[in-house]
Amino acid sequence: MSEAFPNIPRISYEGVDSRNPLAFKHYRPDEVVGGKPMKDHLRFAAAYWHTMRNELTDPFGVGTSLKPWDDRSNSLDNARRRAEVFFEFLDKLGLDFYCFHDRDVAPEGATLAESNRNLEALVETLQTLQDQLGKQLLWGTACLFAHPRYMHGAATSCDADVFAYAASQVKSAMDATRALNGEGYVFWGGREGYTTLLNTDVKRELDHLAALLHMAVDYAREIGFKGQFFIEPKPKEPTAHQYDSDAAACLNFLRQYDLLDHFQLNLETNHATLAQHSMWHEMTVAAGASALGSVDANTGHPHLGWDTDQFPTDIYLTTQIMLEILRMGGFTKGGLNFDAKVRRESFEPVDLFHAHIGGMDAFARGLKTAHAIIEDGRLDDFVKNRYSSWDSGIGAEIENGEVGFAQLEAYSLSHAEPTVESGRQEMLENLINEFI
Repeated sequence: MSEAFPNIPRISYEGVDSRNPLAFKHYRPDEVVGGKPMKDHLRFAAAYWHTMRNELTDPFGVGTSLKPWDDRSNSLDNARRRAEVFFEFLDKLGLDFYCFHDRDVAPEGATLAESNRNLEALVETLQTLQDQLGKQLLWGTACLFAHPRYMHGAATSCDADVFAYAASQVKSAMDATRALNGEGYVFWGGREGYTTLLNTDVKRELDHLAALLHMAVDYAREIGFKGQFFIEPKPKEPTAHQYDSDAAACLNFLRQYDLLDHFQLNLETNHATLAQHSMWHEMTVAAGASALGSVDANTGHPHLGWDTDQFPTDIYLTTQIMLEILRMGGFTKGGLNFDAKVRRESFEPVDLFHAHIGGMDAFARGLKTAHAIIEDGRLDDFVKNRYSSWDSGIGAEIENGEVGFAQLEAYSLSHAEPTVESGRQEMLENLINEFI
């Protein structure tokens, strides 16, 4: 097959003085930061769905995306051609990883059996391309939200036959992920929620969702899948409320149903926005439970209440994300997946390159800034000192469970009114600005 991007060279690092829009200004894959190459800290992945399948439609207009390699058919030949173009894209950008939904890479057939055969055929194509170009599958997942059968949910559907179909689709997607040596498998409940409580048995639906996840854990053990399971929080859209609404809700669900040992969280910035949280909040909540696994690297428009999936360009955002990644010791089986799409007005193939270059540079800057902040030590020292009263004396006794109300009352009666110190928020904001 001829090149799909013949006029686009392999993207290389040219430094901050370069004015070449098709070059990295900050991302240098082999540059060592904190004892590890930049590429190993960041583990960048491209999202198959946004890169190859998004037509850039919106509620008010048809798609604008130009994809001259794609004849818009559901044939296997077109699917294979699309995969070849995608791997050319990965290779020219220097992206080591990718992610997919099953129905992104292989067309849905008239029956489940046909859909499974189509996916198996494309797995062979993807495996060949992985071997040829040295790429890896970061994670796979099943599309359990697009087809009309899932209008009431998949694992949380009111119809048991739909649950059975969804479980069968997950089985097939897990088989594909294992065959491609995927590092993880993601559950994103695109329609696992409700539109109205008038017709919803919430407890029963949550029980059913947990049942499907336990089946997945059992099946992974059966087939020898060693990848990490992830759940991706999102509060709403398309449903009024989704059960995986934010990091805290997901963690509570996993604890309630004895699944926390098997799952970590795959956090997305735009989903944090929809939950009215910052991404930093979601990251710290997940990290506090030792459940921060992977990141969908995008951002949302602060004025819009839906999932705009924009590419990340905010250095404060990428610094905050990388602070938490570095503090937890780095990714193991997760990474930074660009779950982001170009704007509807950015419709030419070259725009896909501009978008990913910008995101990769933004995270390279965030990595270097976060590492410098940690090495400097002033921020961590301030936080440590702020909580120093808990390291000994009465604070340590409280944390160790050695005292109760009676002892604390006696302590307070024998001591003067507590004195508190300033939180120094503005000083700390100034400190961060020193590095950015």
